[in-house]
Amino acid sequence: MKWNKTHIYLAIFLPIQMLLMQIVAKNPAFIEQHYSKGIYPYISSFFRIIFGWIPFSIGDVLLAFGLFMFLRFLYRLITSRFKNFFPKIIHFTAVLSVVYFCFYLFWGLNYYREPLAKNLNYQQKKYTTKQLQKVTENIIVELNKYQLKITKNDTVKVYNPYQPEKMYQMAVVGYSNLAKDFPQLSYQFSSVKSSLMSLLQTYNGTSGYLNPLTGEAQVNDKIPKTSYPTTTCHEMAHQIGFAAENEANFVGFLAANYNNDVHFKYASYRMAFGYCISEIRKRDAELSKELWQTVHKGIIKDFNNSYDFWQAYKNPFEPLVKKGYNAYLKANKQTKGVQSYNYVVDLLISYFESAKVNSFS
Repeated sequence: MKWNKTHIYLAIFLPIQMLLMQIVAKNPAFIEQHYSKGIYPYISSFFRIIFGWIPFSIGDVLLAFGLFMFLRFLYRLITSRFKNFFPKIIHFTAVLSVVYFCFYLFWGLNYYREPLAKNLNYQQKKYTTKQLQKVTENIIVELNKYQLKITKNDTVKVYNPYQPEKMYQMAVVGYSNLAKDFPQLSYQFSSVKSSLMSLLQTYNGTSGYLNPLTGEAQVNDKIPKTSYPTTTCHEMAHQIGFAAENEANFVGFLAANYNNDVHFKYASYRMAFGYCISEIRKRDAELSKELWQTVHKGIIKDFNNSYDFWQAYKNPFEPLVKKGYNAYLKANKQTKGVQSYNYVVDLLISYFESAKVNSFS
């Protein structure tokens, strides 16, 4: 097998790219101005326009094809008894180099932008348990209100009647409302789809993902429907450039909360309560129990239903997937890994203590 000069150049370019990313990571203001608010909106809009109209996930197809090619590469390498090992490894590295370049150009640079709190002019500081308790109590009031509005009975579990495709359309309305107060969170050219790999996602414990190479938001259509609106809005937040999970969670909460539909509003407060009560439990277990006693029984049934759903799909491989994703997050400036999801509480407290929440309610 002859050495391919193009493969060699591309393979050499991979460590150069990785070094450049270390430099870029130290310049969030530059990324924010020239990428996240500069060329990225055009890149993301382009992909959503060309792929959004296709009824199935092109991203899932590419992912499956990539996995097939990787397994094929390993099979051929082993069956050939590692003949032409180095040229093949150079070829494989060249492919990785191209994928790495596309990942960061098409979306990944958003990991290194300025914090959303700065974008929203939130003066974040360490909050007290008292502050967290007050915000959680307010969330519980709203959560109870919407549960009762939907079911007419505080002991009845909420049932979401919408099909996934309908919720994808409805989610856009929430973002349209949100953009009136937060222009930087506007969303255009919808490209949200049910994942072709929903069953696999369920087994690895994920509710959705954004494919950075196609700009499509993929949602696991097997998850409980009461959390479906916020999951959809979360993936859409990734599409508009908020790569950090805690920030996408917060934007997802806002978009669902600004929606006119009661099921979206319920889902938004449900998500906010879940994160806040989890943080309270870490600080004061007795206070957590007291707050749970103020939550309608129908809501508790809803949370128990979700817990039972995910427990049914528990398997030995899920922790391995989470460890891999944890390493991925840490490699992209989310130093707390999967725990960064919980830092949405900081943003929620800033939001609920601001004047904006009162003006919209």
